[in-house]
Amino acid sequence: MASFFTQICRGFSTACVRNVLIKHVTIIGGGQMGAGIAQVAASTGHTVTLVDTSEHILKKSVKGIEGSLKRVVKKKYADNPQAGEEFIQKVLSNVSTCSDAQAAAQSTDLVLEAIVENLQIKQVLFSALDEVAPEQTIFASNTSSLPITDIASSTTRLDRFGGLHFFNPVPMMKLVEVIGTSSTSQDTFDSLLNFSKALGKTPVSCKDTPGFIVNRLLVPYMMEAIRLHERGHGSKEDIDIAMKLGAGYPMGPFELLDYVGLDTAKFIMDGWSSMDPENPLFAPSEILNKLVAEGKYGKKTGEGFYKYK
Repeated sequence: MASFFTQICRGFSTACVRNVLIKHVTIIGGGQMGAGIAQVAASTGHTVTLVDTSEHILKKSVKGIEGSLKRVVKKKYADNPQAGEEFIQKVLSNVSTCSDAQAAAQSTDLVLEAIVENLQIKQVLFSALDEVAPEQTIFASNTSSLPITDIASSTTRLDRFGGLHFFNPVPMMKLVEVIGTSSTSQDTFDSLLNFSKALGKTPVSCKDTPGFIVNRLLVPYMMEAIRLHERGHGSKEDIDIAMKLGAGYPMGPFELLDYVGLDTAKFIMDGWSSMDPENPLFAPSEILNKLVAEGKYGKKTGEGFYKYK
């Protein structure tokens, strides 16, 4: 009977599940993005379970969170070190770790995925979690380029699936893109909006289109800077200076590409190009492809468009 009721609820879930107040969040992925989201959520009083594949990764994640909190405290509690230390301990007490994603998903309000940008891997993850997570649990992806609809298709909770795209570094960046698909219920979308606000972020509503808002504008801008350079119409140094001093940008496009990662930029463009091959904005770049093939991804490898060693 319980199994039958579950099937009915999943078929008519908008009638069974109302606006969820997100208090406990399970974050899948202990990398820079996942740890950053965990820090912000724990700092705003949410209970957080941070999940990754090994205890070693999770220990490194927690150590990174603690280090980031110490930098916050150094500024915010400069006149009261004791209060600062109490703040750190309180935030850390809100974070637990787990190397079993299915176990972690069995009791949570929100499962937020921040793992590798690979559609199949994300689908396998969410399909497994869909079998064990409570009916009311909302699923969300932090993907920056993959369609939320495609990720959600691996589950039976299409109405309880959305996107929460945070920006790096998460503790510093105020924006969150909240993405709804054609199947996302209004209750789910409102819950994700309210959760973003509870984190102290400013949410913007997005449709499930390539790149959402920010990357849909930003990535073609960076690619056009590369094409400008490829045509010999400007050096990368002059283009960077022009955009910083002329447009007021904190980084020029080549500096930003190196910061984001040239491999990441290529991955995004390759994906968009496969979806819309006739769109000139998504055309590949010889220079970008060459640098990525040589393992020159930007700051993280010591060389991209610029050298950092």
